[in-house]
Amino acid sequence: MEGVLLLNKPAGMTSHDCVAKMRRLAKTKKVGHTGTLDPDVTGVLPICIGRATKIVEYLTASSKTYEAEVTIGFSTTTEDASGEIVERKIVDRLIKREDVEKVLSSMVGSLEQTPPMYSAVKINGKKLYEYARAGIEIERPSRTITIHDFVLLGDVKNENNVTFRFRVTCSKGTYVRTLAVMIGEQLGYPAHMSHLVRTKSGVFDLDDCMTFEEIEKSIEDNTFQDSLISIGEALKDLPKLIIHDNLAEKVKNGAVLELPNEFEQLEVGAPIAVYNKNSHCIAIYAKHPTKQNLMKPIKVLLI
Repeated sequence: MEGVLLLNKPAGMTSHDCVAKMRRLAKTKKVGHTGTLDPDVTGVLPICIGRATKIVEYLTASSKTYEAEVTIGFSTTTEDASGEIVERKIVDRLIKREDVEKVLSSMVGSLEQTPPMYSAVKINGKKLYEYARAGIEIERPSRTITIHDFVLLGDVKNENNVTFRFRVTCSKGTYVRTLAVMIGEQLGYPAHMSHLVRTKSGVFDLDDCMTFEEIEKSIEDNTFQDSLISIGEALKDLPKLIIHDNLAEKVKNGAVLELPNEFEQLEVGAPIAVYNKNSHCIAIYAKHPTKQNLMKPIKVLLI
């Protein structure tokens, strides 16, 4: 059993919980996820099974799309609905649709973002949430993220608390709950993320995901393997090289290959997916760091 499972992660489970459950269901230890989702967050969580665990790193670098709800009026320790209230401020004016749209459009492009204390970012060998649980707040280095698209969904609801929904497509490493806080700051009020679903991860879409109930049913029906995306299909966004059988044998043994002309413009280290004539992805190569016109294996995927 091998391939990439597209899981519609349920609320209340960590990404690690989902991996542990899939290990039990698939009866294999070779299971890994491709990008952490907080327990309260639902949506697309690609999970690699069997030989596909070797390609996890190539499925985590893509952009992600989320649909979120922001609540204006109070902030929390975790920047989402699960945290304790830190600050309240009565929203004493009508927040209009155009007010929110102006803020969202101003955030498209490159942004500096500071990871929240309740996150898995490591500083001095410890995860930030470990410091936070101990009541310690430390200085965190900001990171540059990219917002590709930021769209308001529906109307702004000015009721007990002001709420609105948005869809954002952003780079890896973006904390959407921190975006919610940043939006509130620009509107002049404390805020937090009150709901979040990941609708797309790279080329993988929520509509193609399975629930645990559907997975369990497919295992009972012996159709689970048919539900998995092949390694070759999962890597379809990478530059692709198809080779003949004689060369494929050398690739399996880690041979250095000539770099085809069409890949000369790639950066050193940029992955190239190598396929045999049967469309099986057998290795990941990259431009050789010191030898021109050559490429070296960075991951051999045995057939």
